[in-house]
Amino acid sequence: MKKSHSQLVTLELVDAIGEAFNSNKIDAIMQYFADDATFDHASGPDMYGIRIEGADAIRAAFAGLFDSVESVHWTTLDTGIADNKAYCEYRRVAKLKNGEVQDFHSVDILTFRDGKIAHKDTYYKNRNSE
Repeated sequence: MKKSHSQLVTLELVDAIGEAFNSNKIDAIMQYFADDATFDHASGPDMYGIRIEGADAIRAAFAGLFDSVESVHWTTLDTGIADNKAYCEYRRVAKLKNGEVQDFHSVDILTFRDGKIAHKDTYYKNRNSE
Protein backbone atom coordinates (compact mmCIF):
# COMPACT_ATOMS: atom_id res chain seq x y z
CA MET A 1 0.00 0.00 0.00
CA LYS A 2 1.42 3.37 -1.03
CA LYS A 3 1.60 6.00 1.70
CA SER A 4 0.20 9.43 1.04
CA HIS A 5 2.52 12.39 1.36
CA SER A 6 0.56 13.54 4.44
CA GLN A 7 1.64 10.37 6.27
CA LEU A 8 5.36 10.77 5.69
CA VAL A 9 7.49 11.54 8.71
CA THR A 10 10.89 13.10 8.07
CA LEU A 11 13.92 13.75 10.21
CA GLU A 12 13.49 17.45 9.40
CA LEU A 13 9.98 17.40 10.88
CA VAL A 14 11.14 15.59 14.02
CA ASP A 15 14.08 18.01 14.41
CA ALA A 16 11.72 20.99 14.04
CA ILE A 17 9.54 19.57 16.82
CA GLY A 18 12.62 19.18 19.02
CA GLU A 19 13.60 22.80 18.33
CA ALA A 20 10.09 23.91 19.26
CA PHE A 21 10.31 22.09 22.60
CA ASN A 22 13.75 23.59 23.26
CA SER A 23 12.34 27.07 22.60
CA ASN A 24 10.16 26.51 25.71
CA LYS A 25 7.34 28.29 23.82
CA ILE A 26 3.98 26.58 23.94
CA ASP A 27 2.66 28.02 20.67
CA ALA A 28 5.77 26.79 18.84
CA ILE A 29 5.15 23.29 20.23
CA MET A 30 1.40 23.11 19.80
CA GLN A 31 1.51 23.83 16.06
CA TYR A 32 2.73 20.24 15.67
CA PHE A 33 -0.15 18.58 17.58
CA ALA A 34 -3.49 17.50 16.15
CA ASP A 35 -6.53 18.98 17.87
CA ASP A 36 -7.54 15.52 19.10
CA ALA A 37 -4.02 14.40 20.06
CA THR A 38 -3.27 12.20 23.07
CA PHE A 39 -0.21 12.53 25.31
CA ASP A 40 0.69 9.62 27.58
CA HIS A 41 3.05 11.01 30.22
CA ALA A 42 5.57 8.55 31.66
CA SER A 43 4.61 8.80 35.31
CA GLY A 44 1.17 8.37 36.76
CA PRO A 45 -1.21 5.90 38.34
CA ASP A 46 -2.25 4.05 35.19
CA MET A 47 -0.48 1.48 33.03
CA TYR A 48 0.25 4.22 30.47
CA GLY A 49 1.13 6.85 33.12
CA ILE A 50 -1.23 9.78 32.82
CA ARG A 51 -3.26 10.18 29.63
CA ILE A 52 -3.89 13.75 28.52
CA GLU A 53 -6.39 14.12 25.70
CA GLY A 54 -6.97 17.01 23.33
CA ALA A 55 -4.80 19.94 22.31
CA ASP A 56 -6.14 22.26 25.03
CA ALA A 57 -5.33 19.77 27.81
CA ILE A 58 -1.88 19.06 26.31
CA ARG A 59 -1.23 22.81 26.10
CA ALA A 60 -2.13 23.13 29.80
CA ALA A 61 0.23 20.26 30.71
CA PHE A 62 3.14 21.89 28.88
CA ALA A 63 2.27 25.27 30.46
CA GLY A 64 2.56 23.57 33.86
CA LEU A 65 6.01 22.26 32.95
CA PHE A 66 7.31 25.60 31.70
CA ASP A 67 5.84 27.44 34.70
CA SER A 68 7.75 25.14 37.07
CA VAL A 69 11.20 25.45 35.49
CA GLU A 70 13.79 28.13 34.86
CA SER A 71 14.84 26.17 31.80
CA VAL A 72 14.45 22.76 30.21
CA HIS A 73 16.42 21.32 27.30
CA TRP A 74 16.20 18.07 25.35
CA THR A 75 19.40 16.87 23.67
CA THR A 76 18.66 14.40 20.89
CA LEU A 77 20.67 11.19 21.27
CA ASP A 78 19.04 9.17 18.49
CA THR A 79 16.01 9.22 16.20
CA GLY A 80 14.39 6.44 14.22
CA ILE A 81 11.50 6.70 11.81
CA ALA A 82 9.20 3.90 10.69
CA ASP A 83 6.05 4.60 8.69
CA ASN A 84 4.03 7.16 10.67
CA LYS A 85 6.09 6.87 13.88
CA ALA A 86 9.21 8.59 15.14
CA TYR A 87 11.25 7.10 17.99
CA CYS A 88 13.21 9.85 19.69
CA GLU A 89 15.80 9.26 22.40
CA TYR A 90 16.75 12.28 24.52
CA ARG A 91 18.63 13.52 27.51
CA ARG A 92 16.31 15.96 29.26
CA VAL A 93 17.80 18.42 31.73
CA ALA A 94 15.55 20.83 33.59
CA LYS A 95 16.44 23.40 36.21
CA LEU A 96 13.47 23.94 38.47
CA LYS A 97 12.72 27.31 40.02
CA ASN A 98 13.57 25.86 43.45
CA GLY A 99 17.12 25.10 42.21
CA GLU A 100 16.63 21.34 41.79
CA VAL A 101 18.01 19.86 38.59
CA GLN A 102 16.21 16.99 36.87
CA ASP A 103 18.33 14.89 34.53
CA PHE A 104 16.47 12.16 32.62
CA HIS A 105 17.11 9.75 29.80
CA SER A 106 13.84 9.71 27.88
CA VAL A 107 12.21 8.22 24.81
CA ASP A 108 9.24 9.64 22.93
CA ILE A 109 7.24 7.60 20.49
CA LEU A 110 5.44 10.06 18.24
CA THR A 111 2.61 8.81 16.04
CA PHE A 112 1.66 11.16 13.21
CA ARG A 113 -1.53 11.65 11.25
CA ASP A 114 -1.71 14.17 8.41
CA GLY A 115 1.62 15.72 9.40
CA LYS A 116 0.63 16.36 13.03
CA ILE A 117 1.33 14.45 16.24
CA ALA A 118 -1.73 12.33 17.03
CA HIS A 119 -0.13 10.49 19.96
CA LYS A 120 2.93 11.32 22.08
CA ASP A 121 4.00 8.45 24.33
CA THR A 122 6.83 9.33 26.75
CA TYR A 123 9.08 7.01 28.75
CA TYR A 124 12.00 8.00 30.97
CA LYS A 125 14.58 6.91 33.49
CA ASN A 126 15.00 9.34 36.35
CA ARG A 127 18.05 9.57 38.56
CA ASN A 128 17.27 9.65 42.24
CA SER A 129 19.23 9.70 45.44
CA GLU A 130 18.55 6.08 46.39
